Amino acid sequence: MENCEIKPFPGHPGGRNRILICCRNGEKKYILRISELGDRTGEDYLAETEFVHYLARNGAPVADVIPSVHGRMVECVEKDGQKIYLSLFAYAKGMLLCDNGYRYREGAPLEEYFYNTGKALGVIHRLSREFKPVHRRPEFFDKYNRDYIDRLIPDSYAELKDAINRRLDEYGKLPMDAGNYGLIHFDFCDGNYHVDMNTGDITVFDFDNCIYCWYMFDLAHVWTHGVGWFRNEPDPKKRMAYMKWYFDTVLEGYRSETDVSEEMLEKLPLFIDMTLIEFIVDEFECCEREGEEPEEEDIGETAECLIHDIPYAGFGEE
Repeated sequence: MENCEIKPFPGHPGGRNRILICCRNGEKKYILRISELGDRTGEDYLAETEFVHYLARNGAPVADVIPSVHGRMVECVEKDGQKIYLSLFAYAKGMLLCDNGYRYREGAPLEEYFYNTGKALGVIHRLSREFKPVHRRPEFFDKYNRDYIDRLIPDSYAELKDAINRRLDEYGKLPMDAGNYGLIHFDFCDGNYHVDMNTGDITVFDFDNCIYCWYMFDLAHVWTHGVGWFRNEPDPKKRMAYMKWYFDTVLEGYRSETDVSEEMLEKLPLFIDMTLIEFIVDEFECCEREGEEPEEEDIGETAECLIHDIPYAGFGEE
């Protein structure tokens, strides 16, 4: 690429892709994603980029896919018989909140940030309800089912497996109509969007995990990733009161774009458990790739909450 500076973006443990930041003519930046793990198909990547482009085209605050010179959203190359998939994305305006020391923009209240987080997610879900894909991403139960859990998690974790399977039985009873279930981000958190520190606008990226699931999962994920704001409050009742204020503000922003039923909101603890299961499965998958077993310190508390039916990821406990 002419007049283009390319530098690697530092990955994180368990990361699935190689990321390169491409800066053209010293100005415009792009993200080049290189996917070579081999656990996803070309159809998976086409479906993801189709969804992202649809969202961007219809006004969602997402980093759009940039087509190649051949007009393709995904390019495939082969190296030593292995297929490698490449996609180029616009660089999201703003910055990660963690890169600003988890300080929100100067002079603006945190309520604005919480509201904008919910609003950005609400736009994505509103548009998802109308999405008619050409390519199809997996369904929740394609991966999160008893057979896969039994194969992935060793029998030495029998209590954990039983706890997960009990939840899977409950998820099987949830409504899967278009108002409650559709294509979602599945990793919506402050590590996957940038905040414009001048305006407060949020731009979402990294739809690599997008899957057909309940919209409530993304909202529960916002809940679990919001606990850091109040973790240091020693009084558990106050912690939960702060979390209610936080989540009510997120919901206000969300409902400015789309709705969620009170019936589904009442099941928030069940969906928080779903985020814990997603975390557990991801940990075991990462360890399987490395030929290891998870460390107790990595999954211990999460497993305890599932095994002993401790709600809200234990955040309201002493």
